[in-house]
Amino acid sequence: MTILTFKFSGVKEAEEALEHVKDKLETEMQSILLGGGQLIRGEAVRSIQQGNKTGRIYKRYNPTREHRASAPGEAPASDTGNLVSQIFVKNKEEGVVQVSSEAMYSKFLEFGTEKMLPRPFLFPAFEKSKPRIAEVLFKKITDALKDFGKWVTIAYNYKKLFLML
Repeated sequence: MTILTFKFSGVKEAEEALEHVKDKLETEMQSILLGGGQLIRGEAVRSIQQGNKTGRIYKRYNPTREHRASAPGEAPASDTGNLVSQIFVKNKEEGVVQVSSEAMYSKFLEFGTEKMLPRPFLFPAFEKSKPRIAEVLFKKITDALKDFGKWVTIAYNYKKLFLML
């Protein structure tokens, strides 16, 4: 009769290292998502406050001034600053961050109405920010996996040295 018995070593250490990486990633992911929300908000604000608007010129009163509106498809042109002041980033729950505009008229600007074509500002800001957010997330995940690899290597080498004694 021939019997071969073998045992995996370092499994417990690898599981512990993976748990460490998971805990670290959960904390960092939420802060990355929150930072991504702030990036989107900043891009939305920038698109409203800057850039050449090509819409009609209106005479405004109180105070008297001229205001150039945005054309369809452009981000809204800032006039009173209310729209910008009502854009917020909220940490909703683990893995969920919300960027919202709480100005009453923001949905009409973003999606348009029967009588007005859209002047989107949130969705384009999201689209423009996605590559940067994905880049930061990818870097954190790869860094965490490298960290995991180091833990496994250390555990493996420790076990190997122990078995040699």
